[in-house]
Formats: sequence, C-alpha cells, structure tokens
Amino acid sequence: VQLQASGGGLVQTGGSLRLSCAASGFALEDYAMGWFRQTPGKEREKVSCLRTSDGATDYTESVKGRFTMSRDGSKNTVYLQMNNLEPEDTAVYYCVASPVRLDYGVGCPAPGFASWGQGTLVTVSS
Repeated sequence: VQLQASGGGLVQTGGSLRLSCAASGFALEDYAMGWFRQTPGKEREKVSCLRTSDGATDYTESVKGRFTMSRDGSKNTVYLQMNNLEPEDTAVYYCVASPVRLDYGVGCPAPGFASWGQGTLVTVSS
C-alpha cells in the first residue's frame, strides 16, 4: 500500500486548495479512505472519510460546508477540495487507507489497520 499526497501550499484566508492522494498497491473500492491533519502540539484529527462504494462522506464539524472529499476510481485517487480556508486549517494533512473500516457512519479507516501517506503541508495566512 502506497499513498502519495500532494497539493498543499501557502494560501491566504478565504482561499482554496485541492489535495490529491494517489493510491497504489490496492483498489480504492476495497479500502476505507480518509484525510487526517495534525499541527504541532495537538493530537491528530480526522478531517473527512469516504465510503468508496457509493461516495458517501463524513466530515469533522469545523470543515463542514467548506471541504469536500471525492474519489476517482479510474485514477485510484482521492481528493480533498478545501474552500474558504481559515488559519485554523493550517496543518500537515495525511491521506489514510485501511482494509478495515469502523462499523458506524460511513466507515472511516480503522486506526489499527491504517496506512498513512507522507503528508502535505497546508498553511493559511491571516
């Protein structure tokens, strides 16, 4: 399992970025997918999850209405479109995949079975 995240960068408050996560070594439809983020001194936070069978998504409250997670099965890639970015969104964003999903909601990746990408830094200036 390999996950290659890209698309991070520096953007002003209110701006947009689209993160990509190219997956290899497995098919998206067989795995639970998610985006997590982490800032220094804080715990890792789930941002979004996607059920690859039907595209159903789930988001942490602070990003609802601003972030959209999607997938392209033909490219074996998931995306995170981030609009109206805020300084509080500044973090390293990680793509996560797991063959085991949690048994509630859309079925986010189960932490104990997850593979993590290398992370991509998003910095939002005020």
